[in-house]
Amino acid sequence: MSESSHHHVLTVNAGSSSLRLSTHALASNPHCVTEVHLTPAPTPDPSVLREYLKQHALPTPALVMHRVVHGGEKLREPGWIDAAVEAEIERLKGLAPLHNGVGLQWIRVAREAFPEIPQAGSYDTAFYAQLPAVASHYAVPFEMRERYGLRRYGFHGLAHQSMLASLRDAGNADTHRRVISLQLGAGCSITAIDHGWPVETSMGFSPLEGLMMATRCGDLDPAAVLYLMDEAGFSPAELGWILNESSGLRGISGQSGDMKALLESGTERAELAIGVFCHRIRHYLGAYLGVLGGADAILFGGGIGEQAPEVRARVLDQFNWAGIVLDTARNRSAPPGTTSPIHADDSPVEIWVTPTDEEGVMAHDAHQLWQQAKHVSRSEGDPT
Repeated sequence: MSESSHHHVLTVNAGSSSLRLSTHALASNPHCVTEVHLTPAPTPDPSVLREYLKQHALPTPALVMHRVVHGGEKLREPGWIDAAVEAEIERLKGLAPLHNGVGLQWIRVAREAFPEIPQAGSYDTAFYAQLPAVASHYAVPFEMRERYGLRRYGFHGLAHQSMLASLRDAGNADTHRRVISLQLGAGCSITAIDHGWPVETSMGFSPLEGLMMATRCGDLDPAAVLYLMDEAGFSPAELGWILNESSGLRGISGQSGDMKALLESGTERAELAIGVFCHRIRHYLGAYLGVLGGADAILFGGGIGEQAPEVRARVLDQFNWAGIVLDTARNRSAPPGTTSPIHADDSPVEIWVTPTDEEGVMAHDAHQLWQQAKHVSRSEGDPT
């Protein structure tokens, strides 16, 4: 494989309700050439990818990089997608029902659109592959972990990696040993990071665990699920839909999973939904301060994290005892899409609003794979 200035990677980031397509230069510091965010997501079809390239006068990419939410035990680092990898992604569909299935559809669509172009995957779970055993184990019979892969995997890894990179670019990385990053959007998660490595995170076996989200319930006593199956007669499929699609902000408010709409609503149930949402984040934030023994920086990212200063203020209210002091004016004026400090000048803990750039992380992964493939080709005597 050769590399020149015209080589690009097409990143395909298929979410539960949207599709992000972007093109980056294949370089060690990949810059974005162009991107689109399609909401709602179009039906997976090769024409979508071809039309994107046509509209932006882009050449056929050198490779296609996909975001895959659940990589399980086997897919623990970025890599090329072959038949075996595709089969593993499909096997894991039930653990990430809102994401892995649609991601797999776009992998197959991209292969149809560009049959000669290699495809690769960046896995949301990969960032947490080395999560400490005390954080990854569930307190169930040990054999269940071994037989069924029943463990805490962690998700939103690309987003948290991106936020951490933004913090490093904005300041002195040596002062940011203990970082707590909050990815707050349609899906929500919080991660405790020590010296650049996650030591705890809120999502677990699936993206359903942890914080309350737009339509996902987050933490729920498993006895409640058993009760609803036994006493109310709900099937696993029905409960899966309820807990993933009609709970969270939408379920409590009875109105919407959109935080902006709820903040503007003023209804009692909307206020309750916002209150529960912020309370659950505070619960985890306090716990992670204990896990890390304090914090050097708190990061807010995602649609809510970047665009809802009222939520940030509610989450951090009365955390002064932990050295977390918010600057009200900076918090209100922090522009979305930029890395902005919102802590008071005398705050021992820094607080930042950071944009998430999953596609940038994917493009970096693509460059690493491209370089590895070049090295292999040269070592095997391929003159390219």
